[in-house]
Amino acid sequence: MATTEEVVRRYFAIVADLSSTADELRAVLAPDAVFTELPNPISPRGHTRSVDETVAGFEAGKSRLAAQTIDIHEVLVAGERAAVRSTWRGVVGETEIVAHMGGFVTVRDGRVAAHETYDCYEPFAL
Repeated sequence: MATTEEVVRRYFAIVADLSSTADELRAVLAPDAVFTELPNPISPRGHTRSVDETVAGFEAGKSRLAAQTIDIHEVLVAGERAAVRSTWRGVVGETEIVAHMGGFVTVRDGRVAAHETYDCYEPFAL
């Protein structure tokens, strides 16, 4: 079975890859996984999502973005929990949006069971 860090890195790689599929994403998610996005400029009130809502957002994001990357700077693991520090870059039209992210991911039975993310966006205008 993959390590917690390997699962986390695979999950982030799938999310970042605009050519990845919903099935690929679902394959790394526990069926009852929960995703919590804390308040930020994109989601001012924050949001908690189920797997289905997360996959729908994943697919919708692909239609809006011309490009995106996620650079993982650090993964600190304690058992099934990982703290991840990363930078997301996405291009909407001709505008690059950058978010510096800190997140906590829980892995259960080789799949992501929870992801709580704190996204700090650099100033942007669309």
